[in-house]
Amino acid sequence: MEREIYTTRRKALMLNLDTSKYGSIAEIGGGQEVAREFFLAGGASGTIAKTISAYDKTFSDHLYNQGQSGRYVSLNRLEKMLEAEYNELVKLLNDKRNDKLRFFSFANTVEILNYRKSNQGHGWLGMKFELTTPGQPNEVVIHVRLLENDSAQQQFTLGTLGVNLIYACFYYHHDPNVFLQSLLDNLDFDRVEVTMARITGPDFRFVDNRLLCVQLVKNGMTPAVMFDRYGEVHQPSDFLYKKNALVLRGRFRPITYVGFDILKTSYALFKEDKCFKPENTLQICEITLYNLLEKGEINERDFLDRVDLLNGMGQNVLVSNFREFYKLVDYFNRFNILNLRVILGVPTFTRVLEKQYYKNLRGGILEAMGRMFPKNTRFFIYPTMDRKTGKILLVDDIEMEPDVKHIFNYLVENRKIRNLRQANRKWLHITPDEVLRLMDANDSRWETMVPKYVSKRIKTLKIFGYKGEDPE
Repeated sequence: MEREIYTTRRKALMLNLDTSKYGSIAEIGGGQEVAREFFLAGGASGTIAKTISAYDKTFSDHLYNQGQSGRYVSLNRLEKMLEAEYNELVKLLNDKRNDKLRFFSFANTVEILNYRKSNQGHGWLGMKFELTTPGQPNEVVIHVRLLENDSAQQQFTLGTLGVNLIYACFYYHHDPNVFLQSLLDNLDFDRVEVTMARITGPDFRFVDNRLLCVQLVKNGMTPAVMFDRYGEVHQPSDFLYKKNALVLRGRFRPITYVGFDILKTSYALFKEDKCFKPENTLQICEITLYNLLEKGEINERDFLDRVDLLNGMGQNVLVSNFREFYKLVDYFNRFNILNLRVILGVPTFTRVLEKQYYKNLRGGILEAMGRMFPKNTRFFIYPTMDRKTGKILLVDDIEMEPDVKHIFNYLVENRKIRNLRQANRKWLHITPDEVLRLMDANDSRWETMVPKYVSKRIKTLKIFGYKGEDPE
């Protein structure tokens, strides 16, 4: 059904006239843009018990960090703001409320564009709010990137985002995807990016935040989302800041011995670099959105099964909408990472070198290669087996057009492309499609093609179409 999209002012007025909702608004950095929308709508005394804007860092530390300094535009600061404001509401007003009244605390901590326009506007917004039971609040937090090139426009966007979030918490909480989509009501997609969302609480036990964040990508609200090795959702810029990243793209349905060997050999090669530090290096398995869609929709169970298997093997996971590798490299480098290593198989890298894929770029393949190989980036290429001849093919064996060959030679000579020569050749014949085919035929040979942890999980959980017996 079509959803009617109300104006920001009308949303604020509807909340102001709803006597069952009462709370506080605390804002740092971007001004009191959210509170202002409620005051301009009229009747704000019916909704707002208190507003506060702690601009001075000393005040912010005093109110929300027990006098200790720390990062101000951060998830940690937002959570402390929400906790402090909600606890104050309950302490002062709990004895005076009726059975229908529900408290909420909204907070944001935001950095908008400075006078010199030398920074990236971004921030955290959140709500701690009661729905079914007084005293048992839920919590939602989101991170946004403000993309406009004008501070006044960013302030306007911030006010709209805040009203949308408060409204969604009370009126769209039953449908997480509508909840997400409504955050950009009355906003253009090129004005703001929602990079992360998390909903927790007694009324949201049915929500899996990994699926919630994948919907951000599907909705076009962000190009990629990140989960750590424990399945926890992360804001990518915090997670990747000043880290080394080793990235492998794949379907991972399921991860086979080949995928395991790619991760092992690429990590060993990365260790030879002077920049390598084990405590500062992330292995990341990337799944593109196009590998998750079935008839235009995400197969949620299938996606979670893949992520759970990768997490069980100690891998972080990135879900993105990047088809081209230069866009993937661009994405990682916007987060000030130290060094990036992208892992490809020979067949995939062969396609990367085809000029037809870069007709949309003014500089064609030359522009694409420039964006794909900045100073901190190298590609590790895993060999493949020619199924007709049985020959092992390295990146040097790729056939390419003469003009592309010059570019390729330059990249090889400058060590921007490296062969993974230590690959375990006895596994090169394995493909995920063959594993799934054998599994569907109830042929136990598939178990020899995947790590033991993976085969045991598949058999225990009966995932990816497995119909055989449970493991002993």
